[in-house]
Amino acid sequence: MKVVIVGGGIGGLAAALMLHDHGIKAEVYERSEEIRELGVGINTLPHAIRELANIGLLDALDTVAIRTHELIYQNRQGQTIWRELRGTDAGLDVPQFSIHRGRLQGVLRDAVIERLGTGAIRTGHACTGVRPGDGSATAVFQTTDKKELLVDGDAVIACDGIHSVVRKQFYPDQGDPKWNGIMLWRGACLWDPFLTGRSMVIAGGMDAKLVLYPIANDDRPDGKVLMNWAVAAKMGDGSTPMPRREDWNREGVMSELLPFVENTFSLNVLDPLALIRETGTFYEYPMCDRDPVGQWTFGNVTLLGDAAHPMYPVGSNGASQAILDARCLADRLGECDNDAGAALLAYEAERLPATSEIVRQNRGGGPERVIDLVNQRAPDGFDRLEDVAGPDELEAVVRGYQKTAGFDRASVNR
Repeated sequence: MKVVIVGGGIGGLAAALMLHDHGIKAEVYERSEEIRELGVGINTLPHAIRELANIGLLDALDTVAIRTHELIYQNRQGQTIWRELRGTDAGLDVPQFSIHRGRLQGVLRDAVIERLGTGAIRTGHACTGVRPGDGSATAVFQTTDKKELLVDGDAVIACDGIHSVVRKQFYPDQGDPKWNGIMLWRGACLWDPFLTGRSMVIAGGMDAKLVLYPIANDDRPDGKVLMNWAVAAKMGDGSTPMPRREDWNREGVMSELLPFVENTFSLNVLDPLALIRETGTFYEYPMCDRDPVGQWTFGNVTLLGDAAHPMYPVGSNGASQAILDARCLADRLGECDNDAGAALLAYEAERLPATSEIVRQNRGGGPERVIDLVNQRAPDGFDRLEDVAGPDELEAVVRGYQKTAGFDRASVNR
């Protein structure tokens, strides 16, 4: 069996490795001329790390990432609403990693080259469409020298992101991604560690939210770590077109960001305004997703990751769900007895309902809804949290989301 993968992001590279683990040949075609380590910080949740550990990548990830120790939700005044241990510190069999997105992609890329060979990744190939066939499929690419290339496979997997060409072929009337009116700015800067040095803080709310966590500790003599930050601020009600095409690599403008930070957050872990001012280049991204669809698989072609279920970056789930997609897809193809089409349908039946529910919950704030809940009842802070929201109420929100997304203790330590 041969599988053609469109897109060399986290989902596509993970799928190639997991297919290879089943003895299935995979080829990755990426539109960029090289797979560069772009982006800033993300969190990869334990259920996704379990799948990467199962293909022997845990040690490589430990060298470039930080094992997240704890997650703290706070209001904008810096008062703690929820605090919990994460990953192995919470008794799970595998860690949660705070990691530079590019470094995670680099670990996957290097593993693909090492295990599948240098020819397994073909850069400079932009997909222009697919042609589902009878028991097979063809991907159509335009090369950098403007030539058309047809690549046949038993299956074609579209991992080409929120602007997926393949998805648009099957859903030509889907329109642009849906913008909820929130702009997200993200950056990273060398900074002094706070709390345990492996802590993650999310403060504020959906109108103005601040996220802080370290993503690399390279044993610098000055003790500084690469501190990731993100600011999400409401700029509209979502009824107007997004101000710019969403693109993780669009540089942000300091004068547009600072009004949402100045006099907004009062935290004791660090000074966010100083951190942001110290940062050089940072990036902006309108918070977008797409409505869940009822079908991913068309003959021997299917969607994966953001091409299938783009979701708001809430709850640290985007990359993690793409990795889970890759595992499920590889397992179904590995047991399909050469009926790739049936395997893709089985993959869709398992993953589509689960990810559609996460998309819907993320629109409501996901686990971070505990911050909004407390903010609505006590916008100026509180003397006693239990007078505002009881522990059972808060736990129901957080634990309910973990169960839906599949990284509760029972699901991870299975």
